[in-house]
Amino acid sequence: MLYISNTVSIPDSEIKCSAIRAQGAGGQNVNKVSSAIHLRFDIAASSLPEFYKQRLLALNDQRITSDGVIVIKAQTFRTQEKNRLHAMERLQQLIRDCGKVEKARRATKPTKGSQRRRVDKKTQRGKTKALRGKVRGE
Repeated sequence: MLYISNTVSIPDSEIKCSAIRAQGAGGQNVNKVSSAIHLRFDIAASSLPEFYKQRLLALNDQRITSDGVIVIKAQTFRTQEKNRLHAMERLQQLIRDCGKVEKARRATKPTKGSQRRRVDKKTQRGKTKALRGKVRGE
C-alpha cells in the first residue's frame, strides 16, 4: 500500500514493477543482475480521486505517456529492493506534488510613500552625478 495522504492511498495491485538490467558502468555484475526497476502506474485505471487524476493527466511531464501511464525507471542503487523503494517514493512524491494547490497571486500597488521615496532618491542621485561634471574656471 502506497500512502499519499491521510485519506488517499494506492493498493500495490495497481502498481506494476518489473526488474530490468541497469545501464552504465558496473563491471561484470551489470550484465548478470537485473537490479533496475521499471515502475508503471495507469492513472485512468487507478483508484485515485478524480482531482488527482485530472491534475496528473494535465501535467506536462516526460514520465507520463500519452496513454496516461506513469513510467518511472529507478537504477540508482545496486539492489533491486532499494531501487523498488526509490521508484515508489518518486511516484508518491509526484502524486503529492500535483495535489498541492498553489495560492493565487494577488497583484499589489506600491504605496504613495514608497513611490515618493523612489522619486526623491532618483533626483538626489541625479544631483550627485551632475556635480561630477567638468569644473569650469572663473
